[in-house]
Amino acid sequence: MSSGRLERRAAMTTLLTDRGDDLLVVPGLGSTCWDLAAAGDNDRNFYLWGAMGGAAMIGLGLALARPDKRVAVITGDGEMLMGLGSLATIGIQRPANLAVIVFDNGVYGETGMQPSHTQNRAERAGVDLLKVAAGCGLDPCLDVRDEAALADLAGRLKRLNGTLFARVTIEAAEPPRVLPERDGVVLKRRFRAAIGL
Repeated sequence: MSSGRLERRAAMTTLLTDRGDDLLVVPGLGSTCWDLAAAGDNDRNFYLWGAMGGAAMIGLGLALARPDKRVAVITGDGEMLMGLGSLATIGIQRPANLAVIVFDNGVYGETGMQPSHTQNRAERAGVDLLKVAAGCGLDPCLDVRDEAALADLAGRLKRLNGTLFARVTIEAAEPPRVLPERDGVVLKRRFRAAIGL
């Protein structure tokens, strides 16, 4: 950890250590997808290619369709900003088996590290995703800024019992990309097989 921010690959690994057979993970487009693959490919990972803004809604659909499974959406601030409306729908539905976790580095990493709307700037405050989620009725809304809070989040994810939102403050870094399978048909079929469809 440097600059008071968590290292994103290590954070992903911490969240998914001993994940169990009932955790389905939907990463957002870009770095969270690569970080999930780096943490260990798994047939219960539903990688998104070209669906920016859709991770939270796909996670909601899975949570509603499969209440016997835990579902974790792990996405970035840019992808979450594009799909903010999904938080309103999740706040109304509130499935007991859904966690929405946003890795927030304050930049649009996939397009050149431009400041995202979550970044606090001296002239004005950025968008506070915790306040947005709380305003949509999500509770708890966790602000994860250190290893202790990350360990707490990992524990909550293992015993998920109610809709949860968390913002994980991470470094704006570009580790080498670990690309998962890209073929959408292959991903769909292996995911469906993994959940017994």
